[in-house]
Amino acid sequence: MKVLYKKIIPFVALAVLLSANGCKKSDLDAELLSSLEPATTLTNVASMKAALAAIGSNIRREFTGDMAPIVTESIFSEVAVDGTTDKSTQAQDMDTRVTPDANLDNPDFNRIGFYWTEGYKGIRYANTVITYIDNVTFKDAAEKNAILGSAYFYRAYYYYRLVNQFGDVPLILKDITAPKLDYFSTKREVILKKMQEDLLFAELWVQDNVDKGEVTKGACSHLLTKVNLSLGDFDAAITSANNVINGGKYALMRNRFGSTAGDATKNVVWDLHRMDNKAIPANREALFLTIDRETLAGFTDFGSQVMRNCVPAWHFANLRTPSGLNPAIVDATTAEIPLTLMYGRGIGRYRGTAYSTKNIWTDNTDYRHAPGMWMNMTDLVYNNPALKNSSNATEKALYGKPLVDVTPANVNNMFLNKGLDTIRHFFGWPHYKTFINSTNALAIDKYWSPPRGTDTDWYIFRLAETYLLRAEAYYWKGNLALAMADLNQVRSRANATLLTDASAITIGTILDERARELYYEEPRKTELTRIAYIFALTGKAAYNGKTYTLTNFSDNNFFYDRIIEKNDFYRNKVPTISGVNFKISPYHVLWPVPGTAQRFNTEGHINQNKGYTGYETNVPALDKIP
Repeated sequence: MKVLYKKIIPFVALAVLLSANGCKKSDLDAELLSSLEPATTLTNVASMKAALAAIGSNIRREFTGDMAPIVTESIFSEVAVDGTTDKSTQAQDMDTRVTPDANLDNPDFNRIGFYWTEGYKGIRYANTVITYIDNVTFKDAAEKNAILGSAYFYRAYYYYRLVNQFGDVPLILKDITAPKLDYFSTKREVILKKMQEDLLFAELWVQDNVDKGEVTKGACSHLLTKVNLSLGDFDAAITSANNVINGGKYALMRNRFGSTAGDATKNVVWDLHRMDNKAIPANREALFLTIDRETLAGFTDFGSQVMRNCVPAWHFANLRTPSGLNPAIVDATTAEIPLTLMYGRGIGRYRGTAYSTKNIWTDNTDYRHAPGMWMNMTDLVYNNPALKNSSNATEKALYGKPLVDVTPANVNNMFLNKGLDTIRHFFGWPHYKTFINSTNALAIDKYWSPPRGTDTDWYIFRLAETYLLRAEAYYWKGNLALAMADLNQVRSRANATLLTDASAITIGTILDERARELYYEEPRKTELTRIAYIFALTGKAAYNGKTYTLTNFSDNNFFYDRIIEKNDFYRNKVPTISGVNFKISPYHVLWPVPGTAQRFNTEGHINQNKGYTGYETNVPALDKIP
């Protein structure tokens, strides 16, 4: 595969072509009407490729910034909650904080609105390429169809997310050339069938030998597998997954590689997730990447901030020594023991649950939870200089020693807020995923001191997930032996003990492995809702003994039952120091359509999901392509 990095994000300025013209319009039209005319701008192959590059560069926004949107995907699941306990505005009590007219796109609230707005932006951008594809003279049909297939991929990517976030949504298949006020919701399965058709075309024509960051054939087959699963077409899902796994282009990385291969203290999983290893030719696992680097034009302002989002707020003065006399840790980059340079300065927005940080980690040989890869708070050390110089012998002896674990006896001393801030300040995290600095050595990142995480390439689709998707397809078909074999492909690379009892494989086994392998990569809410839909579509009994139907999907679903089973914060309605109790309900299986999208749509009707204000005015969703 070519690695012409200077071509990864070409002509970013072409995004201007897709910017707003200032008209007041619905969220579906937000930033959709251009001040330039695509008919006169998209007239050659270079401009078409530039338009596709602009769409690709936009995908990275899900993984960047303070309270990156991917965090919101995670907190609507069993793997995490919003750990920002010093505010009462966050999506913690979902019943009161998540409504159609709430603030739905703000780091101190949630990022649901981001997905609605950015989803339809991406769809519009793709539709622009699709609509004007015949304006260009191509050298042959293959060149034209590769570009068209890439645009189909992007449109399908965004619709796959929207239908598993919001359910029935408006289906738009052509470029918008004037403000439009008559949108109607289309049934989810109609949208998915159209995306399946488009992806079959894309899979045929898009190639793998493209620049990093561009759409690949492997990415088309991978997304098609997800769509096939969503439709309950499990044989087709196996076929599309086979096209990736058996195609000869991609392979799980099992041996040390890249810039860190010589570091004997680490392993291949560390290599896989280094920022400078993700896009190199030696990495055969990456199916689809978003490229974001400080050295490239168009890099994201303020970086990924993944360390800020995912690492505990260990540096706050709230965390004390066991006696409560002194702060335990300082975050100075000049400290003798510079923990903030070694692990990043977090504020715990993504607070892993006991399920994702402890309960699924029962194998002490697993690279993904090995010392130096996974961090527990007791792996940090007391680095407060005041301890080193203390006249109190007990306090002085703590300096440079590992943190004492929290116990009922010391919790009220160790936390100024009577122990409740263990939510934000005391939990484990995968250092191998979150450590993103300007270099692989100790360094202050470009934007922040102490560092929060700079610009970085990020996996959107990776072969390990393809194996897990195929395992899921085998599970739905009842072929548990083959499902176990695919799970073991991923587990063996991580040096985890292989599964041996196929009869014990359930969807829970697969979700557990996804949680281990795809931290901060998979959109967990999207995937959990997709699986809930499959249970309702097929009527297959889940491991909890329950069956589900589509008729009462928002009242009784696997999504909610799984979360309440595994997420102790929601199950126990744990309180925060701000007086908010964590809470989630069955209807959160689908997010609220933003109220603004409905109100501006004066000549049509965009349906609201059950559980939210506006549902009572719904009309039947369209059951065919509009």
